[in-house]
Amino acid sequence: MSVIIKHLLLINLFFAFTHAATFNIRNNCPYTVWAAAVPGGGRQLNRDESWTLSVNPGTKMARIWPRTNCKFDQSGRGRCQTGDCGGVLQCKAWGQPPNTLAEYALNQFGNKDFFDISLVDGFNVPMEFSPTSNGCTRAIKCTADINGQCPNELKTPGGCHNPCTVFKTNQYCCNSGSCGPTNLSKFFKDRCRDAYSYPKDDTTSTFTCPGGTNYRVVFCP
Repeated sequence: MSVIIKHLLLINLFFAFTHAATFNIRNNCPYTVWAAAVPGGGRQLNRDESWTLSVNPGTKMARIWPRTNCKFDQSGRGRCQTGDCGGVLQCKAWGQPPNTLAEYALNQFGNKDFFDISLVDGFNVPMEFSPTSNGCTRAIKCTADINGQCPNELKTPGGCHNPCTVFKTNQYCCNSGSCGPTNLSKFFKDRCRDAYSYPKDDTTSTFTCPGGTNYRVVFCP
């Protein structure tokens, strides 16, 4: 192998590990959604509006979520009915349940991205989370009428709580690391097969793409 080819391979490897991922966040809902992202901050998205984020490689424990029924003043302080992140437009902390979550970690083991839709913090807005490059095509969705069908014990204004949020027991929260699906977690799984329904729901709910992939998150796809 020539020195030039080796050099080019090293350059390609460098860019594979350092290319920032682009996340396009779009609101297709017939109502305003205040998109939130950590890292990223937040933005008001009226119907058909989009917001594009650039996220550094190596980022992990990251999430994007919708907030609803928000009111912010000119300084960006206020409150949201669902998904509120400490009373600010520009989120630095995670949202208050219930909120539908798009979670991801970039350029992790084997230079793979890991991504999922999680209902472990409950549900407020239907969502699609899909890769848009690198030949990765596995879109995941949660579009069921979970708010309308929510069990009475999980209902809350603007959304549907996950049972861990309501009951705070190991049965639902898996605090000890040992728990299984419940009738209430199955309510979510039956309606959104691709989504996390309880904290140990890994095998059917985590998806991968090559590092350097770009993504799209759509509210009300």
